[in-house]
Amino acid sequence: MTKLIALVDGSVYSRSVCENAAWIAARAGDAAPHQARVELLHVLGRRQAEGGAANLSGNIALGARTTLLNELAELDARTAKLAQARGRAILDDAARVLDEAGIADVGTRLRAGDLVETLAEMEADADLIVIGKRGEAADFARLHLGSNLERIARVAKKPVFVAARAFRPIERMLIAFDGGTSALKAVDHIARSRILAGLDCRLLMVGQDTPDARRSLDGAAAILKGGGYAVTAEIRSGQPDTVISKAVEDDGIDLLIMGAYGHSRIRSLIIGSTTSEMIRSCKIPVMLFR
Repeated sequence: MTKLIALVDGSVYSRSVCENAAWIAARAGDAAPHQARVELLHVLGRRQAEGGAANLSGNIALGARTTLLNELAELDARTAKLAQARGRAILDDAARVLDEAGIADVGTRLRAGDLVETLAEMEADADLIVIGKRGEAADFARLHLGSNLERIARVAKKPVFVAARAFRPIERMLIAFDGGTSALKAVDHIARSRILAGLDCRLLMVGQDTPDARRSLDGAAAILKGGGYAVTAEIRSGQPDTVISKAVEDDGIDLLIMGAYGHSRIRSLIIGSTTSEMIRSCKIPVMLFR
């Protein structure tokens, strides 16, 4: 059974997450009828689940202490109930989007706790994780990625599909190939999967056109051709983020596929990451493999 986990919150990306999940589930259903399931997940942070009121007990005068502490406790309880009601409403709206798209096998889960920890518990029997590029707290003006997205992309064991702000059907995909373990894993996964079958497939390696690079690229192309894809492959020189962004724009690419965070966490924090830059700058979905 093909199983997707779609993460939804109150951001403008939630609808796109659902529409992309529906598109993927429908494609998986074509390969194995009635075998695609979407699990919608909304996670309340611990402060949301507990109410999250500020601790004012140290500022309360002695005579009013008991009364005000009781009122604060009641406020916490009401706030927690409102957060749960909001979470259920988000899940109901998301399920409605999938139902309208014709996806019958849909589950909803409202959990409390840390999102990454919750996802780690659920992803074992999943095939793909779908998440929006930015969450509710993201700074759109500064193009900040959602902090949860970066955390998930760095630790998830399953492929992560990062939805753009608006959904559009996918016809052309570009695999940013560097010959590394993550890129080879992406190529092998795509060759075996039927979800992306029939799409226009392009392989792009950025760097010097050496015999070793050409051999690695040709090997990846052969794997994809063995999976039934008609593949075009090329090597271009330049800076990876600039070259890949230009190829996406010039070639009308609908989905970018790449390895996630090839450098260590510390190195990425210091010099940045091609992965993060691609997610930030591209206006199309990005599918990440570790």
